[in-house]
Amino acid sequence: MKELILIAGLGVLALPAGLLNLKKLFMPIVLIGLATMVGFCIMDWNSNEEVFGMLLMDNFALAFTGMFSTVAILWFILAGDYFTDDTNFSDHYALVLFILTGGLLLVSFTHVVMLFLGIEILSIPLFVLVGSNKGRLVSNEAAFKYFLLGSFASAFMLFGIALIYGSTGSFYTADIAAFLNSHQDNVPAILFAGMLLIMMSLAFKVSAAPFHYWAPDVYQGAPTNITAFMATIVKMVAFGGFYRMFHTAFETIQESYVIVIYCICILSLIIANVTAAVQSNVKRMLAYSSVSHAGFMMIALLTMHSNTANILFYYIAVYSLSSIAAFAVLKHVKANTRGDSSIGAFSGLVKRNPLIAGTMTLAMLSMAGIPPLAGFMAKYFIFTAAVANGYIWLVVIAIIASLIGVFYYFKVIISMFGKSQMEPTPIEISFTQKLLLMICSIGMLVLSVVPDLLLNLLK
Repeated sequence: MKELILIAGLGVLALPAGLLNLKKLFMPIVLIGLATMVGFCIMDWNSNEEVFGMLLMDNFALAFTGMFSTVAILWFILAGDYFTDDTNFSDHYALVLFILTGGLLLVSFTHVVMLFLGIEILSIPLFVLVGSNKGRLVSNEAAFKYFLLGSFASAFMLFGIALIYGSTGSFYTADIAAFLNSHQDNVPAILFAGMLLIMMSLAFKVSAAPFHYWAPDVYQGAPTNITAFMATIVKMVAFGGFYRMFHTAFETIQESYVIVIYCICILSLIIANVTAAVQSNVKRMLAYSSVSHAGFMMIALLTMHSNTANILFYYIAVYSLSSIAAFAVLKHVKANTRGDSSIGAFSGLVKRNPLIAGTMTLAMLSMAGIPPLAGFMAKYFIFTAAVANGYIWLVVIAIIASLIGVFYYFKVIISMFGKSQMEPTPIEISFTQKLLLMICSIGMLVLSVVPDLLLNLLK
């Protein structure tokens, strides 16, 4: 309960922050608040606290809350300049903190109405943030596209929830699971329809194919800071909600929808990697990379009865660290190349700033799944669980997709360490940004050496 009060309270406090002259103080307040959230999650471990009978702060919810709070601390350090606007800084703080509030609901709900509220509390501020760069037409276009398509996804989820309530007479995931256990031989068709609508809506939120069509344009049009936020924290909590919904409510009838998730995995892996391979814009390439990693993470949903929550948790943590590092580097490169985010803008980066080039190299290698980095370990655990559950052909397809991914990740690395066509000009970054890059690099290395730090949390 205190986690919810803290994060929502910070969001409410952010609204009058400008009037209270807290512009310089509010960033430390937010960082301290998020660190306190992590502390609360550690203190409440194994408590299984119920909140109004609609939320459950069990270890799954606490682990994801602690993780997105930690990643949010890194993101706020990355996006410090995003909160310097004299007129909008309090709005930006409030919107981001309310998104985190929605994220907490997504990973802790036991009542499907709270799932819907979590999605809406997360999505509506995000629509605004995507279009927050009002001076750029492409940002306004991205916000409109995301708002329009996101509204349809929310409507599908609401319709799906209505169908499930009509079938089971309850909004509680435990009651839905109990109904399915007692009606395994005659599950109403209307319930299957509702379940598929919810699956489609959640697949949209995690940008899994074929519901990914919004991601490249929105990721490219949004401010880079917000793109980094969407690719990490938003994807993290959406997958947490996806896993929680299908693990607690629909695991009994997994055989009836496994083919759908199987197809989503294959489409995400093939479409995203093939399309990313022909991209020349790094920001757009990272968008397709995000769709590809959604495909890998969807494999965990196929093996839920083997309790792969720990593997999904580890994979998301590794991916989030790599993405924060990659977008931090992209942001600095764009700032020094007049907004250019093409692969050519990274030419000779190792001579311009070795720390930036080294961090980006680690991030690209980890995302590509090159051993012995953490990205390789994450994919290895996913593949092991899939093989153990009989999805051998899916693993073969995933390995082929990973090999395609190596191609486009290495294009960035080759550009950074290749010769620059122009005279290389040094890229200077602040101490806090250097600290952020070092933390991400160390985190990726530590998780590759001792993955049990996270893998054993949810066992």
